[in-house]
Amino acid sequence: QVHLVESGGGLVQPGGSLRLSCTSSISIFSINAMAWYRQAPGEERELVAGITSGGRTNYYVDSVKGRFTISRDNTKNTVYLQMNNLKPEDTAVYYCSAQTYVQYWGQGTQVTVSS
Repeated sequence: QVHLVESGGGLVQPGGSLRLSCTSSISIFSINAMAWYRQAPGEERELVAGITSGGRTNYYVDSVKGRFTISRDNTKNTVYLQMNNLKPEDTAVYYCSAQTYVQYWGQGTQVTVSS
């Protein structure tokens, strides 16, 4: 099984930045794709960003394009989500996901954007 641990969430003012980290219990080079999802209260879970094992095929939901950047460091078995120019509508629980034969999930980290 793959165990994922997220960190980096917190409270930030609009326009601020946060960097989320997700560390895997196995080499992420062996994982087909890593992704970040988010879920706001009363809303469905949404795919925010994804990255393949090669790191050359990325995906971003339209609402975060130009503001968020997904990256991975295979030496640390870690995927990151750099979030800049944060908006109140970015407030959600952010979940790391690993796609192998099955999909694995982290426990989530809260991101709150508020003045």
